Amino acid sequence: MKKIFLFCSIILVTASLAAQPVMKLSELSHDFGKFKEEAGRQSYDFIVTNTGNTPLVIQNIAASCGCTTPEWTKAPIAPGKEGRIKAIYDPRDRPGAFNKTLTVYTNAKPEVAVLVIKGEVIPREKTVEEIYTYPVDLAKAVRFESNHLAFTNVRKTEKKVRVMPIINTSTEPVRITFEMLPAHLTLKANPETLKPGQKGIIEGTYDATKNDSWGTVTDMVKVALNGVVQNTSYYYISANLVEDFSKLSKEDLEKAPVFKLASTTFDLGKIPGSTQKEVEFKFTNTGKSDLVIRHVKSTCGCTAVMQTQGSSIKPGQSSSIKAIFNSGTYKGRVTKAIYVYTNDPKNSEVVLMLNAEVEQLASAK
Repeated sequence: MKKIFLFCSIILVTASLAAQPVMKLSELSHDFGKFKEEAGRQSYDFIVTNTGNTPLVIQNIAASCGCTTPEWTKAPIAPGKEGRIKAIYDPRDRPGAFNKTLTVYTNAKPEVAVLVIKGEVIPREKTVEEIYTYPVDLAKAVRFESNHLAFTNVRKTEKKVRVMPIINTSTEPVRITFEMLPAHLTLKANPETLKPGQKGIIEGTYDATKNDSWGTVTDMVKVALNGVVQNTSYYYISANLVEDFSKLSKEDLEKAPVFKLASTTFDLGKIPGSTQKEVEFKFTNTGKSDLVIRHVKSTCGCTAVMQTQGSSIKPGQSSSIKAIFNSGTYKGRVTKAIYVYTNDPKNSEVVLMLNAEVEQLASAK
């Protein structure tokens, strides 16, 4: 009896293994070759054949990026019949070569197959509006590449120059000047007067020696066209002002201060709303010369820093950076950052993180 049962089981298992769908693909990759961006979306159909003996179901297809969209036969594909997987690639704002994948999930064995599409997009010629995104005036006659001139890192001992493309799209000459300039910033258009249709540049010079700030700073200035200040918006200039360690010798570096923090994170745990809590980040100067705290700032008004900038800590001495966090109307998990700038060459900018779980009390009825 046992032998008969075992024999029947083997037959059932064998039949089960034999009765299954098999996915056969016309190919595993397709090359679109070179095509122009303005040609728009490109598509290709991969043919799917079920060479098994039960229905094949394409359960899902995952694309490797949002630029690629799959479409496929949703109905079960009967044995011996065909289905399709359409791969659609969108080249808009994606110039250059591409190589994308489509991961196909089915009820066949193996369950997963990967298709590849590739090609090269020849970029289209951009419009004036796309190149010069910031219209200075309401008439949009004068346009800048952007409303933000970024100087990125600027050493406190240097002057740094940045330029930005501009254009006059009007039919009249336009003289471009700048108002509300701080002492550390020089801006001028070159040429100052743009002829109709003429392109030019903004030349910006950032003199960090004239700015007492540290870290990321932003200035807002006004643009004047033919002497008329454009009050509809500001032109932004940013820089990250950092210590200049470029001239330090190997010996200088060995004698440098070391900003050693006990911890860079302080967790207040659960606290009620509208509550002030003091936090303290302890540190030690483990270096060989005086450590100077150049500047300390927080990311929002909810965190008041009590450490005085410019304070000096002798080698071997310890101190702390204190701050008061006001939970106010916050609710749930809150994370705030405190930026510390020092004369330690290896830790000139350090981010301290303050965490809290704020619970707002239910109002009394």
